[in-house]
Amino acid sequence: MELNKKENERRNKSRFAIQREVRYKFAEGGVVVASGLGQTGDISSGGVAFVAERSLTRGGLVELSISWPMLLDQNCPMRFIVFGRVLRCAGRRAVCTIDRYEFRTQGRTMMASASTRTDGMLQRWADGLRKESLKASAAGA
Repeated sequence: MELNKKENERRNKSRFAIQREVRYKFAEGGVVVASGLGQTGDISSGGVAFVAERSLTRGGLVELSISWPMLLDQNCPMRFIVFGRVLRCAGRRAVCTIDRYEFRTQGRTMMASASTRTDGMLQRWADGLRKESLKASAAGA
């Protein structure tokens, strides 16, 4: 007897197959160690599956900048910015949580970054998580 796919599905969030260009920054130990371009596979309210230029490490922090298919006021391109933690990796395929997100407007043309930037939102978010962890450890001691 074959089980229905829904009966086999363990995830509690609906996933939507959305293939969009993604730029990513990846941080380990609070330091940005990689950045690059990729492609999303699917998106849910809890996470994003994507393919990166290189293998990422489970547990690292990631910032994704995803080209959004809708225009603001039918005129202005948008980007969906996601901050999360890498949950699973298989080769260049990765899945991350969506811990924080925002929409931003973007310029008309996209230029690939030649170098890995160490500043920015991912760095501040990683620093904030580290401070929260230290406060929680101190409160529990």
